[in-house]
Amino acid sequence: MGDEPAGIRIDYVELPSLTAHELTRAFYTKAFGWRFADYGPDYSATEGGTVDVGLNGQHDDALSAPLPVVRVEDLDKAFDAVADSGGIIARPIFAFPGGRRFHFIDPSGNELAVWSTR
Repeated sequence: MGDEPAGIRIDYVELPSLTAHELTRAFYTKAFGWRFADYGPDYSATEGGTVDVGLNGQHDDALSAPLPVVRVEDLDKAFDAVADSGGIIARPIFAFPGGRRFHFIDPSGNELAVWSTR
């Protein structure tokens, strides 16, 4: 620990909210006082925290498990590093509101995403 390059860390966790997006959003607001910004009718996210949370209610996009998201400065370099290290690219680089990202599967079968604002 402490050996990772500066700025490379998990800074976002996306939770699926397919069956009850509004109820899930209301739950976290009431339980923890989290405030969400809406990005369409099926996606909401906290903003400005050390680790923010997204609620993904998009049936064609949400995973069935939480998705940890790693933030990097150079997305293309990270993509190459993940592929060269044996990660399986589950979703190639794509744009979304706020930046670009890709998804990969690690050797234990965990799916993560990597994103950048650039």
